Amino acid sequence: MKRIDDTSKNTKLARYLPWLAAGVALIGAVSGLFGSGQVRNMDVQRFAQLPVLEGGRVKPLDSIARNSLLVIRSQQSFRYNDRTVNADEWLLDVLFRPEVADDQPLFVINDPDVLGLIGIKQSAERYFSFKTLVPHVDEIQKQSEAAHPIDAKQRTRYQSAIVNLFERLYLYHRLKHTMQIAGSEGGLAQEIKDVAAPGADERQNALRELGLFRALPGVKVSDWRSVGEALRDARAGQPLDKGLAPMARVGDAWAKQDAPAFNAAVAEVLAMARPEELRAAKSELSFNLAQPFYSGMVVYVLALLILFVSWAYKPALLQPVAFAVLLVGVFIHTAGLTSRVILQGRPPVTNLYSSAVFVGWGAVVLGAILEWMYRKGFGTAVAAASGFASLIIAHHLAADGDTMEMMRAVLDSNFWLATHVVTITIGYSGTFLAGAIAIGWTIRKHVVKDPDPAAGKALVSMAYGIICFAVLFSFVGTVLGGIWADQSWGRFWGWDPKENGALLIVLWNAIILHARWGGYARDRGIMAMAIFGNIITSLSWFGVNMLGVGLHSYGFMDKAFWALVAFGSTQLLLIAFALLPRRFWHRGPGPIAPHAPAA
Repeated sequence: MKRIDDTSKNTKLARYLPWLAAGVALIGAVSGLFGSGQVRNMDVQRFAQLPVLEGGRVKPLDSIARNSLLVIRSQQSFRYNDRTVNADEWLLDVLFRPEVADDQPLFVINDPDVLGLIGIKQSAERYFSFKTLVPHVDEIQKQSEAAHPIDAKQRTRYQSAIVNLFERLYLYHRLKHTMQIAGSEGGLAQEIKDVAAPGADERQNALRELGLFRALPGVKVSDWRSVGEALRDARAGQPLDKGLAPMARVGDAWAKQDAPAFNAAVAEVLAMARPEELRAAKSELSFNLAQPFYSGMVVYVLALLILFVSWAYKPALLQPVAFAVLLVGVFIHTAGLTSRVILQGRPPVTNLYSSAVFVGWGAVVLGAILEWMYRKGFGTAVAAASGFASLIIAHHLAADGDTMEMMRAVLDSNFWLATHVVTITIGYSGTFLAGAIAIGWTIRKHVVKDPDPAAGKALVSMAYGIICFAVLFSFVGTVLGGIWADQSWGRFWGWDPKENGALLIVLWNAIILHARWGGYARDRGIMAMAIFGNIITSLSWFGVNMLGVGLHSYGFMDKAFWALVAFGSTQLLLIAFALLPRRFWHRGPGPIAPHAPAA
């Protein structure tokens, strides 16, 4: 009787545990939306909703804060005086309390020669304040100007580091001079009083030239004005912009840390914003707070860990749990992609960052479908690993600044973005997923002591089906790209590096299929070729963008170059691993020793 009760309990646990795990994962992922946003009773998060114009698009101040801090410090928050300072509080300090911001350790410096330039011995300390660097700014600028004309691919390590440091210092300098002249007595309120005073035009010109964003809205995007432009126009006889006085009260209240005055001034500033722009800014702020791609990355890791445990303990119980958690990751990933599409008003692929997010999403969805079909845990493994890897790549690409940047004019076509770019990116996803399955097959072949032949055949079938899928989308996407090129540049095909890379993906996938159909390669060979597809796809996706030639060159990146080299090297090692015979790792018992002679 007790055994029957235990069986009933196990059945109920197996039925409800996946739902419970999925619910916990989802609640944890959305918890970032429910923060208070209060700093010393001041509603900083509400001020972060304020829409401003920067980089050609209207966005909330929260996006300015996060992107700027990410560029300067490579983080969106930091510890200072035994507390965590978030990006919005930091931006308010930079704008209205620069004497506080100047003391905060923001600038990460790793290069020993740069540390030597500023007279600091190399140690475990990596972050330095603006106040520490101020005495050396002139020399940093001089060294940067000498290195800047050199092509990025030809710069030494020191030259790259000094150029990068100066760019971050200049970004910080621009932020400090966006709302008021840093360190000026009376701040913005005094600038308004002295708008027509002698010498005020120099300060107004400095604010106009250095200001990073425009905070004073207009009817059209071209009508938005910065604080410096509004002060200059008032000096020329135009009416003083109605938004200047409330903004000055915000700055004065923050400088004095007067919570009631700050909250009242923020409410006044937000009341002047255009309703449609404020709604869009609130939506983007919610997206920033949710951080769906970071949350998705964490959920994918959780799914992988549960799956790994299932291989050693109660697979029948834990594999469905891992799959349920993976589906939560798919949901979060999809919600993040959909939100970006709505916020940008663009299809999901507009730059390298969004392509990394979309490639990962495609691979995860395909992997989840495979798991739904086969129910062996392999689909969950490759899907979660692919999703995590792609979102890690996207996370590092986000360090360059705004990931919702304006499109390049030649790419600014919603129709072709929704057809060519999305279609060929799905082809990338399929090729990477086939390579991931092949890597899983290789590791399993050599590591598992007694691998199940049926499971191995299932993995080969998965990879074969995904390659068929990938070659279709890669081919259609390449043809659509030719049509787009014909309309944009007047030629269907020009042997551009990006075009050549896309063609290589199509040809390589086709070669794999023909090798299978013609019997030239069997399971081991097909899997090795699928892994090599990862190298070809990564070069087409990232490598050609860094060559510095062609119409698709988006700029050389040191980190991306070495990451590509490392990735290609690991894939070559995995190919060699796949081609090694199993007996290389698992030796038999050896020859039977002859019987000893009788005594």
